[in-house]
Amino acid sequence: MYGVCGCCGALRPRYKRLVDNIFPEDPEDGLVKTNMEKLTFYALSAPEKLDRIGAYLSERLIRDVGRHRYGYVCIAMEALDQLLMACHCQSINLFVESFLKMVAKLLESEKPNLQILGTNSFVKFANIEEDTPSYHRSYDFFVSRFSEMCHSSHDDLEIKTKIRMSGIKGLQGVVRKTVNDELQANIWDPQHMDKIVPSLLFNLQHVEEAESRSPSPLQAPEKEKESPAELAERCLRELLGRAAFGNIKNAIKPVLIHLDNHSLWEPKVFAIRCFKIIMYSIQPQHSHLVIQQLLGHLDANSRSAATVRAGIVEVLSEAAVIAATGSVGKRHGEGLRAGDPAEAAASSRERQGATGRDRSPFSSREVHQEVGGAEEAQAGRRPGPVLPARGAGRRRVLALDLRCPALPRSGPTVLEMFNTLLRQLRLSIDYALTGSYDGAVSLGTKIIKEHEERMFQEAVIKTVGSFATTLPTYQRSEVILFIMSKVPLPSLHQAVDTGRTGENRNRLTQIMLLKSLLQVSTGFQCNNMMSALPSNFLDRLLSTALMEDAEIRLFVLEILISFIDRHGNRHKFSTISTLSDISVLKLKVDKCSRQDTVFMKKHSQQLYRHIYLSCKEETNVQKHYEALYGLLALISIELANEEVVVDLIRLVLAVQDVAQVNEENLPVYNRCALYALGAAYLNLISQLTTVPAFCQHIHEVIETRKKEAPYMLPEDVFVERPRLSQNLDGVVIELLFRQSKISEVLGGSGYNSDRLCLPYIPQLTDEDRLSKRRSIGETISLQVEVESRNSPEKEERVPAEEITYETLKKAIVDSVAVEEQERERRRQVVEKFQKAPFEEIAAHCGARASLLQSKLNQIFEITIRPPPSPSGTITAAYGQPQNHSIPVYEMKFPDLCVY
Repeated sequence: MYGVCGCCGALRPRYKRLVDNIFPEDPEDGLVKTNMEKLTFYALSAPEKLDRIGAYLSERLIRDVGRHRYGYVCIAMEALDQLLMACHCQSINLFVESFLKMVAKLLESEKPNLQILGTNSFVKFANIEEDTPSYHRSYDFFVSRFSEMCHSSHDDLEIKTKIRMSGIKGLQGVVRKTVNDELQANIWDPQHMDKIVPSLLFNLQHVEEAESRSPSPLQAPEKEKESPAELAERCLRELLGRAAFGNIKNAIKPVLIHLDNHSLWEPKVFAIRCFKIIMYSIQPQHSHLVIQQLLGHLDANSRSAATVRAGIVEVLSEAAVIAATGSVGKRHGEGLRAGDPAEAAASSRERQGATGRDRSPFSSREVHQEVGGAEEAQAGRRPGPVLPARGAGRRRVLALDLRCPALPRSGPTVLEMFNTLLRQLRLSIDYALTGSYDGAVSLGTKIIKEHEERMFQEAVIKTVGSFATTLPTYQRSEVILFIMSKVPLPSLHQAVDTGRTGENRNRLTQIMLLKSLLQVSTGFQCNNMMSALPSNFLDRLLSTALMEDAEIRLFVLEILISFIDRHGNRHKFSTISTLSDISVLKLKVDKCSRQDTVFMKKHSQQLYRHIYLSCKEETNVQKHYEALYGLLALISIELANEEVVVDLIRLVLAVQDVAQVNEENLPVYNRCALYALGAAYLNLISQLTTVPAFCQHIHEVIETRKKEAPYMLPEDVFVERPRLSQNLDGVVIELLFRQSKISEVLGGSGYNSDRLCLPYIPQLTDEDRLSKRRSIGETISLQVEVESRNSPEKEERVPAEEITYETLKKAIVDSVAVEEQERERRRQVVEKFQKAPFEEIAAHCGARASLLQSKLNQIFEITIRPPPSPSGTITAAYGQPQNHSIPVYEMKFPDLCVY
């Protein structure tokens, strides 16, 4: 019966007759439109026949492909496309299965035209929103086939380009069809991402080749539109823009693997471009996940070549800066346009097409709501924003709340990044010292090139600085403390490890970490110096300033300058000179705040001491003296009040005495440099104080030096070929700045003349125990100081004094003088212990020991008594009552106590 129906056309089912009628006798005539309209009307009127229509069309298409009747194949696909666009009923799922079967048949063909035809039909299908979900549909074949088309290597360049573009469009269609439908196959699974992402990156790699063809201006828009690289970039942006919190890692991992397999870290250009696309495409609250992936990849490649690690660090630097700047409230388009206008336009178009909105600045309410969303997202939960009542407004706020800043608000992520970079820095130092990744050189060990490790270390330091500059002030302070805590302090008990170059591992670590700290501190702005330089940080930093290494001391001075310079005056003191008018410098001077005054009262003596000791170093060169001059000048401008000015003048005069007396046996250049440093600073501070008599005295001494001793001025010392004098012992008093004269002229202008008359003596602190310059005399002074404070000989009753306002004012004014007297007393005690005969010191200590023993005996007599006796007391032989102990069994107890 079936065969009879096949022969008799009138007995064939109506849907088959309608399908047959759309095919003309000559395929070049194309689809019969009137019959196609009848077939469409029939499909809409009888939707239950859609699956049979699709099956019959599929049967005809497969037959025509086998017979190489490609004209009818194109007509069948056109009919399928029109039916898909017209029918949206519940039975469309069965029809879609037939459609996908026909598309797969075309993609399996070796004919490029059929592959392109099938891809175009699939793209049209991907743009259709289905009303009913599908539970069993699979796109695994299409992902694999489209990925294969993306890697086409056809001999004809034009055909190869078309096949690759079709493959990219097909992958884009798969993503659009599946990414927003939870019932579809999960396109974010690693098995799919490992095919999709490398295919897009493979085409993105050839962007240089496409640009090298340099089309004419009239053809440029068409060429640019047809470029597989441009299309791959847009598809990648759309894919990443749709990625949710849990899918970011699966999308980033194939990128890292692709860059590893194709050795694309070393040129760095393509890797940086890829991650710029990634960072500008993903939602900003997911940025920290990309940073974590890069950090983990850097750790995984810790034994790779230095060039590979340097490339990863460069990419990490770019990604971290984009993540930080994009999460402080900048719009996506603005941040992108600052780097690449083409990327900005492409990203904006794709994001609008993918999500239906572009990023916009946040209001304060929306940003406040985003913080909670970011914290929930990091905890693995979906954000739960506060939604308004209306539907449209509700969707708008939801879109904004899901785009919340993440990286600067995720403190552990920031510290994790710096911790990883510093750990890699230490490993690189070890590699450079040992010459191998295993710590021992063997036949199978890969030899490390030191210059490549140096380049990697510089890349790490640059990354640390570039990322830190984007952080808020409070987080930057935490990073500074974190880096400083990693710097190994000088210690007498620290082991010295030497490598192939014979350098100390600790020294290299200190230098690299201080370089990183200098990068972070550059441009640091903080109104409160107590917050910028807390005590624990300042103590550790200044302890490294006492080291013998000249390079480390220079880094410490530059770091201090970076912190203190808050008005951009640093570059104005890059050269040391004695200007007759400092107004040409155009200095930005601000009044010293109360917080700065408190900071200087607490830490000024510590800073002065380290400046004084740094001036006495024999290994100082011109850069050291320029840094010291800049530090003195910036303290005078940023942190100076009248008391600080007086102390700085005393300090510089003490430095002049160091050059004159020369107890340290300094070289001639160092002595001339100290004279020149003092002249330059006193010339500056005299014009800042605007005291005429003070300025006149400084000017007279400078003019005298110009005539008689130019080697004591910076213009002759701090040059490429210094002009020095071989005899500095007979310096006449006219060539020196006199402390008595300065105290006289400044005292008449309201400055503390009594304090100015006191010579500066550096204050001893506990950090000397960490320094390599610890001496026996300094150790004894600490012990004697403690003993003298607790000595019974010093105990005196001080009558109660009435506390008034005048008393407090006097105590504040005289506090510094009392400190100077105390330091002088300590110095005398130290000198006594160093120079006095042994017998005198022994007698002194013996007398104190006997006094201590007598006091102890008195205490024992008062506190130690025999136990009381119930029988009373007996009188001793000398008439004093004496307690007598009676055994318990001989004691007589009252009757009431006996049972």
